[in-house]
Formats: sequence, structure tokens, C-alpha cells
Amino acid sequence: MLDLSQYQGIVFDMDGTLIDSMSEHMLAWEQTCKHFGYPFDAEYMNGLGGVPTQATVVLLNQKHGLSHDPLQVAQAKRRFWEQMDSAPVTIDATIAVLEHYRTRIPVGVGTGAERPHAEKMLRDTGLMDKIQTLVTASDVRQGKPHPETFLQVADNLGVPAQHCVVFEDTEIGRQAAEAAGMDCIMVENGRILL
Repeated sequence: MLDLSQYQGIVFDMDGTLIDSMSEHMLAWEQTCKHFGYPFDAEYMNGLGGVPTQATVVLLNQKHGLSHDPLQVAQAKRRFWEQMDSAPVTIDATIAVLEHYRTRIPVGVGTGAERPHAEKMLRDTGLMDKIQTLVTASDVRQGKPHPETFLQVADNLGVPAQHCVVFEDTEIGRQAAEAAGMDCIMVENGRILL
């Protein structure tokens, strides 16, 4: 088992880190982009993993010279995603870490997902009762790569940020963790990179 004994708090991203939901999100984004006339670039969209939905729309507008209402596009993306109604699947490697440490070190989740979506995913996978705090895009003013999400998790856990470690699957998430003064362990395709 990964030795995290030097840390006082563990923070997990959710989508792509604890829960393998990125493929469904990409499909929902593809449908959303088609609906609103954005060219769909899977590599670009994957790189925005962890960015709150409305902030992603702002970036898409800038990239493609469009001016769609971020809230309207975000609501459409959520509808496309909810229509899939697929059962969330957890990622074994990170779940093993969570299960091993959750009674020893406080654990929180910091996600770019909106609160209703995050709570549903965590409830459906049985993870909600295994964490001490959840910070979502609904709870912060600035999403990743800004450190606010992770700083809020540390504050809620009562642990100084520099004594926390973050598990993330995106470059934007890693930037947020480092900006928060936290160590970051990357997760790629369901594997923890060391």
C-alpha cells in the first residue's frame, strides 16, 4: 500500500480519479458541442477535466469565437449526461487507498462537478459515507486550476493545506493542488502513477 503516513489529510478529485465517469462526460460534451455548434475536440476537452462546466463553456466560447450563455450550455450538458443514466464505476486503485486510510487520516473530495451531480455519484457508489467533506463547483467562486477547491477541502478537514496530498487525473487539477501548496499524486487510466 502507498505510504501516506506523512500527511494529515487526503483529498481526492472525483471524476476520473475515484469514479470512472470521464467517458460519459466526454460523450455528453460531444452531444453538447454538436447542439451548440462548437467543433468537438476530445483531446482538448479531456484536458479541461476538472474545470467547472460553466467555466468550460467560457473557454469554448473564447476558443471558437462564440457567445453562448454558460448556464444554458451547462444545463444542456447536464441533461445529455443524465439521459445516459449509466451506473458509475469506481476506480480500484484509488478506492483501495481511500479504504486503507479513511479511518486513519481525514479524507475529502474536491471536484469541478456541481453539487447535485457529485452527491449523486458519491451516493450511488457508496462513497459519500466514507469521506469527511465534499467541495464542489457549487461551493467555490473559482474552479480549478485555481486552488480554492482544494484549500476549502483542507479547511473543512481542519488540516493545514501543506499537510495534505491530492489525487488527481488532470493537469489542471495538478496545477490547482500545487497552487494550494499540496503534494499531488496523479492517476492515469485507473492507475496511480508514482
